[in-house]
Amino acid sequence: MSVASALLAGNDAVPALAAAAASAALEKVGSCPARGALLFLSAEFTAQAQAAVTAVARALRCTEVAGGIAAGVFSDEGWVLDRPAAAVMVFAGDLALRPHRPAASDRAGAILCYGGSSLPRTGSDPGCDRFGGCFAGRPGKSDAIAWQQSRLVDQCAVELQGARVDLAVSRGWRLLGRPTAVTGSRALDLLELQGEPALDHLRRSLPPQQQSAARLPLASLCAVLLDDPGMTSDSARQQAFADGLLPPVAIIAANADGSLTLAQHVVAGSHLLWAIRLPEASAADMRRSLSALLPLVPPPLAAIAFSCIGRGPYHYGAADEDLACLHELLPQLPLIGAYGTGQMAPVRRGGNRLLQNSVVTALIRQTARRSDVQPDA
Repeated sequence: MSVASALLAGNDAVPALAAAAASAALEKVGSCPARGALLFLSAEFTAQAQAAVTAVARALRCTEVAGGIAAGVFSDEGWVLDRPAAAVMVFAGDLALRPHRPAASDRAGAILCYGGSSLPRTGSDPGCDRFGGCFAGRPGKSDAIAWQQSRLVDQCAVELQGARVDLAVSRGWRLLGRPTAVTGSRALDLLELQGEPALDHLRRSLPPQQQSAARLPLASLCAVLLDDPGMTSDSARQQAFADGLLPPVAIIAANADGSLTLAQHVVAGSHLLWAIRLPEASAADMRRSLSALLPLVPPPLAAIAFSCIGRGPYHYGAADEDLACLHELLPQLPLIGAYGTGQMAPVRRGGNRLLQNSVVTALIRQTARRSDVQPDA
């Protein structure tokens, strides 16, 4: 086996826990020496991050250790939140990790990135597809929460040498209703849709159980702008939204005058519809994203997933339906993942985008060709 993963949790965030997880993954690989490892540690390890990374490098006898601190971690063995835990994936044989070097003559494939609360820097390498995640870390602290080549860094960027990467992205939204023309707006306030107060239109578009709520769940709602109001098919709109072709706009506030304050100005004459994030919609979208990708690619060797802390058990209620979907569709496949505050993926129109409340799944397979990506965001 050229790749294997392991997950260990304990009562104390000590380097020995991370080293034991690394040894467990290395044992699954067999006699092949490690040529790289991904290591994700729960937030309890923040103060001991360098010591834990060093312990993993020693256990593997390999300095190519990359990854970072996360709100929680998971693998094919389960998930851990609110407790010290380490998730490790070891690469061996023809698979290896190497630092990404933008100046390299051969074009790299998808670059795995991890860092703080912002999109990793791409200024010197604008044509590169990137996937990964980020974690805001402890409020008010400036701890380094990522590592590469077994050393703490602000942001890590590594290539999966000898591997092809195919991506599936689940944003977890369900579109509501049909496109409607904006007939009134003022600065960031959306006033009317087809002459109806924006707040009334939104409430009327919601599922019945949400319509009667005293306070709307604004964090689970957004507006979706349409470039082409003539897109009449519900399935076509849902696919375009999943592909990142329809931009979501956050709803900041519901106002007493019936207007809605949005995160950006929407001009009169444009068209929009609403979207909601509910557990059942998120689970269905996760299944859609994987089911659409799997028939297009050969069986993978492993999977790496970056999930939002707003998904997982906190979203689904004591269970992670996204992880359950991965286990069902990719049974017994080595898997490693991190719960973070942002996820990253390339978009079909070019460039990379930082997402929230999403799951980015990378399917890893061995190939003699360069890495590639099926972008989706």
